Amino acid sequence: MTRLLPGILAMAAIVVTSNILVQHLLGSWLTWGAFTYPFAFLVTDIMNRVYGAQAARKVVFVGFVTGIICSFIGTQIMGEFGPLVTLRIAIGSGLAFLTAQLLDVAIFNRLREGAWWRAPLASTLIGSTVDTAIFFTIAFSAGFIFLEPGNDVSWAGEVLPLLGVGFMAPLWVSLAVADWMVKLTLSLIALVPFRAFTKNSRAHPV
Repeated sequence: MTRLLPGILAMAAIVVTSNILVQHLLGSWLTWGAFTYPFAFLVTDIMNRVYGAQAARKVVFVGFVTGIICSFIGTQIMGEFGPLVTLRIAIGSGLAFLTAQLLDVAIFNRLREGAWWRAPLASTLIGSTVDTAIFFTIAFSAGFIFLEPGNDVSWAGEVLPLLGVGFMAPLWVSLAVADWMVKLTLSLIALVPFRAFTKNSRAHPV
């Protein structure tokens, strides 16, 4: 387990940092957390390549527990419009993280014997897409208002041009697309550190 400590610490640090930075806006569609959270997939993929799928799942569950703790703390901190973390955001965040990360592990493991870049790229692209879809749909879609009837997220349903220039869509869809585009870009950039950390590694059980 001690060999997993760097991955565990890295995952926990990314989750905590992202939960802090998501409170700070960057332009109209993004928060600063959009640029740190995607590296959770990099940590998962490195651990998967070096130590195998079982070890990667352990790191994922540490990240999940860390996220739950962060969400609980966020529900206790009052911001200008109420708690920093609402029930819908907490549910969406936790479910999105766990589903996407475990899917990433499964896809990576399936493709691990191919070209070095195929497994991390495919698993991250698919995992990131699922993560974005689950989180924004649960957190802001009108279809999930039953999860927290007292939480007014009508602002997210305002119909506007997609990213300010496209077809008309609810605001939360623009937020999701912007977040997804950042994730896709960073998934390509992350191939560089992934290759550097795993070039001479051979997966083995822990």
